[in-house]
Amino acid sequence: MKILIADDHPVVRHGLKQMLTGEPDMLVVGEAKNGNEALELARKLDWDVAILDYSMPGRSGLELLGEIKREFPQRPVLILSMHPEELHARRVLKAGAAGYMNKESAGGELAAAIRKVAGGGKYVSAALAERLAVELAPDAQKPPHETL
Repeated sequence: MKILIADDHPVVRHGLKQMLTGEPDMLVVGEAKNGNEALELARKLDWDVAILDYSMPGRSGLELLGEIKREFPQRPVLILSMHPEELHARRVLKAGAAGYMNKESAGGELAAAIRKVAGGGKYVSAALAERLAVELAPDAQKPPHETL
């Protein structure tokens, strides 16, 4: 799988690339430091999965996600963020992301998440999946203001 990485922090891009170096089926083909550069690389390079930082200066990962999905609707995008999943995961999934991952959990789960979205699946952490399952259960006790 060919991976495109976009994050405004060089140390994060380097760390992600290092994590994927040991994966025989993955190759980082491009690195971008901002949204404009990421979109340019997405148009120029042959890639299978894009990993975008949620919070980049200029064009945010969420904004960039919309543009990439318009131009490359079949290619999966994994959003990586320092923000807790409960704050942004639903928003990015509704916007077309194939997955959402907190940067703190990326170390052990990144390769598995990439394989999942590359295979057509969706990725969220086990903790978020559990929270969503509880919320969607018919017997879930919701506060009255959430039922309105």
